Amino acid sequence: MKISLLVMISYLIGSIPFGFLLARVKGVDIRKQGSGNIGATNVWRNMGLLSGLLVLILDALKGVVCVLLGRYFAGGDVQYLTAMASLAGNSWPVFLRFKGGKIIATALGVFLALDPLITGLAALIWLVIVALFRFVSLGSILAMISLPVFMLAFSRPWEKVIFSVIAAGIAIFKHLPNIKRLLSGTETKIGR
Repeated sequence: MKISLLVMISYLIGSIPFGFLLARVKGVDIRKQGSGNIGATNVWRNMGLLSGLLVLILDALKGVVCVLLGRYFAGGDVQYLTAMASLAGNSWPVFLRFKGGKIIATALGVFLALDPLITGLAALIWLVIVALFRFVSLGSILAMISLPVFMLAFSRPWEKVIFSVIAAGIAIFKHLPNIKRLLSGTETKIGR
């Protein structure tokens, strides 16, 4: 019962749509702007850098909090369940009829809490790709794919490897429209 409650709470925390709420406070429905996504990138492009950074930080904090809930209130591998629940909530939030973000910012928080070194390496991949090609989506996809690769390269426990594979799979699934635009040459670059 305790584990189920922690997972439910983590899903609800993950479901808090900070991008949507921040935009709504300013009188904007972010779902009707730009890409229509509620995440930090779309908020940044439509409402400015500070708003985008705030959403990034708040969404990442959701992931950190949910990992810590599992770790400190149940221990063991429960942190992976609460982490996955936060990602599910971010991606399919109950508060927005299950139409949410692409999990990147929340995954940043989750992996920072699970493995800061690996997260730093993945963040470096993101920075290099975005700096070279100016596609946030491409950087996000490759950073997520790099997580299980780094987990294996650094001989992390199998639980972390499996969790990172699942998280990367969700991120790729959520980015399928971006992948199609990247392949067709119609994806939006930073600064465009």
